[in-house]
Amino acid sequence: MLLSPALGAQVTPPAQPVAPPPTPAITTAPAVVKQPPVSEAMNLPEAPAPQGPSAAIVDQLKAAAPRDLGHGVATPTATAQPLMLSLDDAVRLALEHNLTIAVDLQNQRQITGLQLTAFNALIPSLTASAQSGTQQINLAAMGFKPASLVGLLPPGVTFGTIVKVSTTSAKLSLSQQIFNLPALEIYRAAKATAEVAKWNILLDRGDVVQRVASQYLRVLADTASITNAQSQVASDAELERQSQARKDAGTGTNLDLLRARVERQTRQQELIADVATFEKDKIQLNRLMGIAADQQLQLTDAVPYHELEALPLDTAKQVAFKRRKDLLSLQAQLRSTELQRRAIAYERLPVAKVSGFYGVLGQTTGLYHGVFTAQGGLDFPIFQEARIRGDREVADSQLSKLRSQLSGLRGDIEQQIRAAMLDMNTSNELVRDATSNVNLAAEALDETRDRYRAGIDDNLPVVRAQATLANAQAQLVSALFQFNNAKLQLARNTGVVESQFETYLGD
Repeated sequence: MLLSPALGAQVTPPAQPVAPPPTPAITTAPAVVKQPPVSEAMNLPEAPAPQGPSAAIVDQLKAAAPRDLGHGVATPTATAQPLMLSLDDAVRLALEHNLTIAVDLQNQRQITGLQLTAFNALIPSLTASAQSGTQQINLAAMGFKPASLVGLLPPGVTFGTIVKVSTTSAKLSLSQQIFNLPALEIYRAAKATAEVAKWNILLDRGDVVQRVASQYLRVLADTASITNAQSQVASDAELERQSQARKDAGTGTNLDLLRARVERQTRQQELIADVATFEKDKIQLNRLMGIAADQQLQLTDAVPYHELEALPLDTAKQVAFKRRKDLLSLQAQLRSTELQRRAIAYERLPVAKVSGFYGVLGQTTGLYHGVFTAQGGLDFPIFQEARIRGDREVADSQLSKLRSQLSGLRGDIEQQIRAAMLDMNTSNELVRDATSNVNLAAEALDETRDRYRAGIDDNLPVVRAQATLANAQAQLVSALFQFNNAKLQLARNTGVVESQFETYLGD
């Protein structure tokens, strides 16, 4: 697939009429049939190794300092020059800066923290403490009567009722649950929940890759539509010039001139609409990549086109069952819920634990002596049956729901793969037919121009032929976008879009 020179940041109609180009903006060459490697299909990585955008892109973005909004919040700013952006760089920028992935990473941190909290219930708890204090006690307020000591003290010795005591202590405390099956199962469930977070991140990464690649292709299609519209405006302007010349020479009519002028203005309106669509789609691409919305782009890749021999259906299903992140996430959720259900069942069992401390205690300036406590015990749940049964019902309902979702998703996967294969084959046929239509329309336009120049016909057949060519070119642009999008969707439904989107697109 060949594309005319990439469209820059600004798109404007030609300033003066020029001769129309000899070929349309998009032409298809004989496509090489490719197929994803069947032998490696079952051994693909969960996700490709992280790769950043090219050094040129990184340096250019660093030159544009982000705008500080305060409170640690910054927003990207546009660079002075347009980014020379390839499809690979667009995908890698999105994977680095996309908001959804950034939120997923923070959610994963939270789940990791909860996992550590669950693990803490299984390990010994050891604490060290030391304290020193002075207190003054009023013995009389506590019911002590000095008169009760009369006869016990030497003559002349009195016992004060206000006593000042200074003590210092230091100790190590240890507690350990030596038999707590519910805590063990909760920790294992937390590990399974961490797996869910990992698969969700990879699922969103695949979504980002598909959306960015599709949006990049859409902007390329917009570029081709603009180029085609510019070609049509130039061709119509030339026809209008010829009609004006024939009228001035007395060999043409005013109707021919009016017809040519209406056709040119119609194509100019289409060009204006195409430029507006291009600008909006470019903004959407910028936001998907996490860069400034007003960032100017220069897309460096051409519209890809090659026929794809998809994996056999059974192989594609096996790959999907192994690589679909939504399926793997549901399976991890099911494991986590099963472990939580088991922990609820174990709550009827006693919990065995030991605890104690060892330290020293004495007067701050006096003699210290060792002190310790050692104890063990069993905690039996009593009058907890209603709560346990309620938790069990909740867990059972969640298990039933997850099993139903897994069963439904496995059926959906086959339907989605079949539908994507049909869409890909259908859109490929549409590309072939649209390519043929463009060639035939261009040939018909050449013949009607020759007849018009020879004075055999007026310019009505020329106007109609130009409209037919414009429609054929628009259909070709649309068919190519649908074909490439169908291949991306097939890769997504198979679960390998992040690893093999380039193979499926033939980039």
